[in-house]
Amino acid sequence: MTRTHRRQGRRKGRRQDRRQVGVAAGTLALLLSASACGSGSGSQDSADDPIVIGVSLPLTGDFSEPGKGVERGYKAWAKIVNDHGGLLGREVELKILDDQSNADRVVSDYEQLIGRDEVDLLFGPFSTRLVVPSARLAEEYGMLFVEPAGAAPEVFEQGFKNLFYAAPAVADDHYNLLADHILAMPESERPKTVAYAAMDDPFAQGTAYGLREKLEKGGIRTVADEVYPPNTTDFGSIAAKIADSKADMVVGGTQYQDGVNLIVALQQLDYQPTLAAFSTAPTEPEFAKAIGNKTEGILAPTGYTQKADYPSNKEFVEKYTEQFGKAPEEDEANAYTTGQVVAAAVEAAQCASQDPDCQSKLVEWLRGHQVETVVGPLKWDGKGRPQSAHMIQQWVGGEIQIVLPEAQREADLIYPKPTW
Repeated sequence: MTRTHRRQGRRKGRRQDRRQVGVAAGTLALLLSASACGSGSGSQDSADDPIVIGVSLPLTGDFSEPGKGVERGYKAWAKIVNDHGGLLGREVELKILDDQSNADRVVSDYEQLIGRDEVDLLFGPFSTRLVVPSARLAEEYGMLFVEPAGAAPEVFEQGFKNLFYAAPAVADDHYNLLADHILAMPESERPKTVAYAAMDDPFAQGTAYGLREKLEKGGIRTVADEVYPPNTTDFGSIAAKIADSKADMVVGGTQYQDGVNLIVALQQLDYQPTLAAFSTAPTEPEFAKAIGNKTEGILAPTGYTQKADYPSNKEFVEKYTEQFGKAPEEDEANAYTTGQVVAAAVEAAQCASQDPDCQSKLVEWLRGHQVETVVGPLKWDGKGRPQSAHMIQQWVGGEIQIVLPEAQREADLIYPKPTW
């Protein structure tokens, strides 16, 4: 029996499951049994069939740059896995669709991947805005959904049972180590006031306001708080409000271009904070040139470093660089981690298909186990939130280096920040 016939049998079984939610357990078991008989091998394809993994990514539109990074990370993972003989002795094959950074499109993409293309497994998209609707669809189908870039609190407030975030920490916790460091300083030395500016985006606001909550609890006052639309390009008025506040510290809940534009606007006003922290932007390779190489002392949280001594990271960096001509960054690493997490579950459960029993085994295994990855060991709580911490990087001596935690430290944290 061909793979197509087997998949048609499984699709019929799943549709019956979804349409007959109220059917008695015995009848449901008969339907599943009939589906298995019709497929010839139930939940298993033959060893000659590839394991097909479906993913929708923003390869065009607002999130296209990080989306392409995630795509490269997924492709690097697939190549390395196949070079090692595949999963369960089968080659892995990626089927990638472009959701154009559109939430409606991402849903139709995953509907196609699950229903028409009958992929065996799913990988998640980029950004909270796309993760939430696509995860909801995956949940409806009962499929494992590991994702590399949906870290905002709202992702984990939906009640998803099958979702896992493949990074060290959720957005609210990205700055935990920095907050701890600041609050451990003598009161006479620590910053006393902070100005915040955040893109109207769940991830960006999550990083900035997660830090704000912790600092405010420690007695550090907020003196400016600006939220701006994702398409903002002129940061003159926002920068002026921050400069006028004379805040000791500035925190940007940023992606890339907005972070660059905000910093340039602050530099032009000669605003000189004693600490400056921005999410995402300072970790990008183009950042230094974009802000005129005035980087010294700028901080950023990161879940990944190419220098990490985790066992699989050396091979990832070497093979990725060989494949794409440059070393991987955080987006690529989180995508690669997604593949590692799914692969660990597949190897443990010894299955890779849409069969409900297989998907349930994958989910349950991840709920109770730790996975070794290129971003370190990961384990999750009942909502799919990773239980670790992001590192803190700072531009020191013309390069971005880890300053927190001490175990991974590459340079001492500079405080106060030099003028920019």
